[in-house]
Amino acid sequence: MPTVRVKLNSTDINTLNEICELIKGIAKKTGIIIRGPVPLPTKKLKITTRKSPCGDGTATFDRFEMRIHKRLIDLPANERVLHNIMRLKIPKNVNIKIEIKD
Repeated sequence: MPTVRVKLNSTDINTLNEICELIKGIAKKTGIIIRGPVPLPTKKLKITTRKSPCGDGTATFDRFEMRIHKRLIDLPANERVLHNIMRLKIPKNVNIKIEIKD
């Protein structure tokens, strides 16, 4: 039986966990067994810039960091479950990718 892999990523960990809980709830209602959500390594994007716009003065720096959190969910290919997952209201800051694996 083919499986469906749902990949989620977002910069906001709370909304990402809420979407994962919604998907788990849908799977629990229909009675299918899912694997996940599996937390994948967090990607950290770091940028260091000078505070001074002209470059003069003391060497002080601003350090900015953006974290991208990822989750992975595997579930059997069930038409009802997939239809319910696709009807979820996904916020703009959460990216979702659904692919079918054999």
